[in-house]
Amino acid sequence: MSAPIQVQQLIAGEFQHSASKDLIDVTNPATQEVIARVPCTTDAEMRQAIDSAKAAFLSWRNTPVSQRARVMLKYQDLLKQHHDELGEILARETGKTFEDAKGDVWRGIEVVEHAANIPSLLMGETVENVARGIDTYSYTQPLGVCAGITPFNFPAMIPLWMFPLAIACGNTFILKPSEQDPQTPMRLAELFLEAGAPRDVLQVVHGRKQQVDMLLTDPEIKAISFVGSVPVGQYIYRTGTANMKRVQAFAGAKNHMVVMPDANREQVVNNIVGASCGAAGQRCMAISVAVLVGQASEWIDDIKTALGNIRPGAWDDDQAAFGPLISPQARQRALDLIAKGKQEGATCLLDGSDCTVEGYPDGNWIGPTLFTDVTPEMSIYSEEIFGPVLCVICVDTLEDAIALINAHPCGNGTSIFTASGAAARKYQHEIEVGQVGINVPIPVPLPFFSFTGWKASFYGDQHAYGKQAIRFYTETKTITARWFESDIADVGPNMTINLK
Repeated sequence: MSAPIQVQQLIAGEFQHSASKDLIDVTNPATQEVIARVPCTTDAEMRQAIDSAKAAFLSWRNTPVSQRARVMLKYQDLLKQHHDELGEILARETGKTFEDAKGDVWRGIEVVEHAANIPSLLMGETVENVARGIDTYSYTQPLGVCAGITPFNFPAMIPLWMFPLAIACGNTFILKPSEQDPQTPMRLAELFLEAGAPRDVLQVVHGRKQQVDMLLTDPEIKAISFVGSVPVGQYIYRTGTANMKRVQAFAGAKNHMVVMPDANREQVVNNIVGASCGAAGQRCMAISVAVLVGQASEWIDDIKTALGNIRPGAWDDDQAAFGPLISPQARQRALDLIAKGKQEGATCLLDGSDCTVEGYPDGNWIGPTLFTDVTPEMSIYSEEIFGPVLCVICVDTLEDAIALINAHPCGNGTSIFTASGAAARKYQHEIEVGQVGINVPIPVPLPFFSFTGWKASFYGDQHAYGKQAIRFYTETKTITARWFESDIADVGPNMTINLK
């Protein structure tokens, strides 16, 4: 057993060990081995990071946009070169399977590719002759120092949702990653500097609520991005906006898959299994409720069989469908909700509570779990379990399914499986959820669109990546100009063009 790694922080352009004596253990979710220790950044170090980011903004905002784009081009190339390395770091500290971990990295790379198109994304608008001899045009300009607070479940993808686009827009950025898996974000930061970014445009700090609160209240921070749970998202939004900051807070979810009886049965079963248990159910776009319409209710046994045929395992187990939950506390919370589901009257057709994995007796394991006879009043339906647990609700009609889903307070993602274009169109039009999949189980949009959760799944005005992120990280300046003909000077020709 090797000694735990002492995780560094990135402040004022230097990777450094914190002076803090308050250290958090980072554990392997499959073994409970302490693999790293991450510091809680001191107040003085937080102050240094904020001041450094503010000073760096003064020069970075004036860096030509083409030069910023080249940094992103180099960065996405480096991320691809180190794709498998990043995947292994991520898998070891989160417990994800290697393939799932590499997918986490790749979805982040796609956002960096999008950020490399920043010159086009920052283009303003212009209208000539809005009045006689008067033109109006707009510029898109950066805000200043921005910050991001990211969760444990996607330690590559979600930081890459944030800092590349914010920095490409001309801002500087302070990242506070999850203390449960900080090694992946730190490696992302190392590669970012290797790509040629100025050393102080990105700062990485660590810690708990105390460090987050400093970011939320410091007047130099202009915008905050957050991904996490509903109660924390509400706190982030209220505190940040009360301190005059822009906030985008992505909160919890309860995602439904509607299954029509005309859907392809095999496709439905395979997609339900992957969408409910992938990443051990620890993703905000996981399908946690299957809504079976009409005769589709006859497919429950098929779903049970398919779920029963998969199992969790360690990150390097090629046969494992998913890994452990992130922590003993996360496992216990999921187990408590499973027990409560039984107490409240749901039928547990498949119970993964006592799951074990050979060779890993201390892992945070939960096996695939399936409930039927679920009602909206039950805790397993109303709360986000964040584990490999699928609830099944049977309804008579598509209208019943739509009414059920629209009554839920969250609205992150949903999908419908059907062979009917009319049913799909009715569903996409009437459903009150921000991201809709048609025969696609987890409809996370590619980065040239935006990640658009609704209702209690999101607090703010502009969403992550895509055009909305550009608007979130910038201000628009509109100029109205008139020039008089008497201002035209009689000057000679200039034969030199210099765009440097």
